[in-house]
Amino acid sequence: MNRTYPGNNHRCRIVLTGGPGGGKTTAADLFRREIGEKVVIVPEAATMMFSGGFPRYTERDAVCSAQRAIYHVQRNLEQIQAAKYADRILLCDRGSVDGAAYWPDDSDRSFFEEMGTTLEDELSHYDGVIFFETAAAGGMGIEGGNPVRSESLPEAVKLDRILHDLWSQHPNFVKISHNESFLEKISLGLKVLDEMVRELK
Repeated sequence: MNRTYPGNNHRCRIVLTGGPGGGKTTAADLFRREIGEKVVIVPEAATMMFSGGFPRYTERDAVCSAQRAIYHVQRNLEQIQAAKYADRILLCDRGSVDGAAYWPDDSDRSFFEEMGTTLEDELSHYDGVIFFETAAAGGMGIEGGNPVRSESLPEAVKLDRILHDLWSQHPNFVKISHNESFLEKISLGLKVLDEMVRELK
């Protein structure tokens, strides 16, 4: 039985996602600064939780428990922002699908089955997806942007591929590929985001 969350019909909900070190958080902040009160950021649940002291262990059951918690925090953060800012564009720093990339391969149940939902239902929750490919795809470092990031470059590339496979099934999906110039990559991402917002609002 699918769990339901109120307020899913918010007028415009865009998720920024991608592997670690892709620039999505920087893009979200710059876009918010550019258009001001027209947009509200939904922060990344995992970063908020882990930086606040939520335990982070590598045992399979611990990883599953953490991803369950992150999923529900992410969903409810979106609903809080939608309720408070009903007239604004929700710009989500990651979305409810992301947890599937971090779900242990040897778990007895799939991420979506465990959450009581489906990939299709989660994708339909968002109006658009902008995917920022990790810098690790180009062999570049990903350190420095997020203090709770722990992935190696190969792990970042693997996560990036899984996330791409999941999110690319959304009908309004745009990929921002790795670029040796971070400035050029972010500039393109902001252009795509601006165009998406104009089309959706």
